[in-house]
Amino acid sequence: MEKEEILSGLIMELRRGTIVLCVLSQLQEPMYGYNLVNVLSGKGIAVEANTLYPLLRRLEAQGLLKSTWETSGAKPRKYYSTTAMGDEIFANLKKHWDSSVENMNTLWEDDSSEQ
Repeated sequence: MEKEEILSGLIMELRRGTIVLCVLSQLQEPMYGYNLVNVLSGKGIAVEANTLYPLLRRLEAQGLLKSTWETSGAKPRKYYSTTAMGDEIFANLKKHWDSSVENMNTLWEDDSSEQ
């Protein structure tokens, strides 16, 4: 296996593990899928619609998101937002994320001071 192929696979695994946190962080207010793709991309988190829509449906099925249809505009749009449980899960995931980042930074700082 080529080094670039291994790196690409590991980066994909890392992104898969963080995309839920990214999505929950942005859906505190209702947003439709295409808008969410653009918002995330604008903040440096590139995600394709064919990845995002199944994730939105899964998070809704898990009770973390709710959706409503807006039909008054030119074209109907399905808006997603977090539920109370989704907000709670997001807060817990964020705490875990912050702790993990702090621990990794400590680990890497220790490694660099030993060299």
